[in-house]
Amino acid sequence: MNQPLAYIDPNAKIANNVVVEPFSTISKNVEIGEGTWIGPNVTIMEGARIGKNCKIFPGAVVSAPPQDLKYKGEETLTFVGDNTTIRECVTINRGTTDKYKTVVGSNTLLMAYVHIAHDCEVGNNCILANAVNLAGHIKVDDYVVLGGMSAVHQFVNIGQHAFISGGCLVRKDVPPFVKAAREPLSFVGVNSIGLRRRGYNGEMINLVQELYRILFVRGFNTSKALAQIEAEFPATEERDEILRFIRDSKRGIMKGFLQRNEN
Repeated sequence: MNQPLAYIDPNAKIANNVVVEPFSTISKNVEIGEGTWIGPNVTIMEGARIGKNCKIFPGAVVSAPPQDLKYKGEETLTFVGDNTTIRECVTINRGTTDKYKTVVGSNTLLMAYVHIAHDCEVGNNCILANAVNLAGHIKVDDYVVLGGMSAVHQFVNIGQHAFISGGCLVRKDVPPFVKAAREPLSFVGVNSIGLRRRGYNGEMINLVQELYRILFVRGFNTSKALAQIEAEFPATEERDEILRFIRDSKRGIMKGFLQRNEN
C-alpha cells in the first residue's frame, strides 16, 4: 500500500499487500513479508527482516542499533518470524558481532513496552507480557511465557514451555517445563496447565514432575540428581531435554523448592 504520509526508503523490499499506516518510517536494507500490517508511528530501522502476516503497533521500534558500547556500526540484522504481533512501544535491537542477529520467532506475542536487546533469540509461540525486559545474548526457547515486568539478566537461557511469574528477576537459567516465581527465582512446580493445553498427556506430565522432584525437592546436589535420573528413568524426549539443558547451562540453574519453617 502506497501511503504518502509514511517514509519508505526506495531500497526497502516490501511485499505488495503490506499495509503501512501514516507517519511510519521504514529504512533501507529492510524486508517485510506478505500480509504484514505496520501501524502508525512505527520505526523499522536498517537490517530488519520481518515475516508474513505480522502486526506491529504504534510506537514500536524494530532493529534499532544495539545499546552496547562495543558496537561500531557493523552490519547486523533483526529477524521477526511469521504471524508475530508486536504491540505498542516495543523495542527490538539488532545484533552485534557476537551473533550478528537478534531473532524473534513465529506466532509470538510481544506485549506493550517489551524490550529485546541485541543478540537475543526468542522462540516460536512465546508470550512476553507487558514491560518484560531482556538484556543481551538471552535465549528463550519455544512456548515460553514471561509474566509482566519480568527482567532477565544477560546470557540467561530459558527452556521450552517454561512459565515465569510476573515481576521476577531472572538471574539464572530456567529449565524446560517448569513454573518459576519468588525472589530469588525458584522452582514452584511443573507448568502442567501449559503442557496440557499443548497436547501433553498425563503420563508425560507425571514423568516431568517426578524428574523435577529429584532435581529440586529431595535435596540432592545437581550432579547426583542428574545421575539418578539417567540411571532410573528410560530415555524420552522430555527427559533428555531436561538433562541436556542443565548440563549445558553456563550460568547455573535457578534455585530449587524453598522449604520454610512456619512457627
